Amino acid sequence: MFFCPCLWRRNTNTDEDSASSIISSIHNNVDDISNNIGSVNISEDSAVEIEIIQCTSCEQNIDVTSTQTSNTDTNNNNNQTGTIDICFPTTMDSLLKHDEELFKQPPRVEDCPICYLRMPTLESGSVYMSCCGKLVCSGCDFAPLFDHQGNKVARKSCPFCRVPRSTTPHEYIERYKIRVEAGDPIAMNKLGRCYLYEMFGLARDYTKALELYHRAAELGYAKACTSIGHAYNTGRGMEVDNKKARHYYELGAMGGDVKARWHLGAMEYRVDRALKHYLIAVRDGDDDSLKCIKRLYSDGHVPKYEYTKALRLHQEYLDEIKSTRRDEAAVAYHRYY
Repeated sequence: MFFCPCLWRRNTNTDEDSASSIISSIHNNVDDISNNIGSVNISEDSAVEIEIIQCTSCEQNIDVTSTQTSNTDTNNNNNQTGTIDICFPTTMDSLLKHDEELFKQPPRVEDCPICYLRMPTLESGSVYMSCCGKLVCSGCDFAPLFDHQGNKVARKSCPFCRVPRSTTPHEYIERYKIRVEAGDPIAMNKLGRCYLYEMFGLARDYTKALELYHRAAELGYAKACTSIGHAYNTGRGMEVDNKKARHYYELGAMGGDVKARWHLGAMEYRVDRALKHYLIAVRDGDDDSLKCIKRLYSDGHVPKYEYTKALRLHQEYLDEIKSTRRDEAAVAYHRYY
């Protein structure tokens, strides 16, 4: 179970707020919160100061409410400190710091090592070379190769290291495994997908897939974090756990994966927070996030200037990645980059 921070952030210090009003506001904001409330022990005449923080990673209970009784009655033990036992592992300062990091524009992916143009964000715009572990853009992958004498090479080879490409499923898997042993996180993620989706003749193995995803995530590969989050979100090989799914989506988003960012936008309760996620993803070329902003604008949830801003950011991304070779590859492969 996860909670939107905007629903939980509240500070009061007035005589009018009583325990009943506090609990009522909590129930109005979050479903099933009664399972997380342990005890409330606040006098009706208390001045309440409450700071409610989002739980994102653990299940410990932290007392976040303190009171000072205005009318002390020693016989009735009214001078008590109230507690609301909910799983809130962070302070307000750390939560704000987390949001600051979460909504930063992540560093963009490395440029193509051959043409030095910005690498397209979509997977269809790049090709992983299992021989040398390089990611090259679709345009450089499509371009013809020539030997040192200027003769066109007939057999397709890697455009970076010139090693002949794999031609059988067995060769693909063996090269992936070699790259995994070399500590290549991209190969780990791709081999994990092969186990998960039964690619190249491999039998489905959730355990191996998740193990490879976690190894790649530990090495800082953002898409592996997204893969783990998707597994928790859909229940592939494990029980559905939205809290853990959100945690890994956040790691993937902060690492620069636009699909993780899109998932976070879809999981937000607040439109303003969802819009922030979508705009960050659109700036890095995510079409799905642009469609979500268009739908929010059509439904009247966001103003026109936000949608216009999204269109402008997306066009700037397209201008950065455009090249003649990539256009030729898109036509030949019938896939957008």
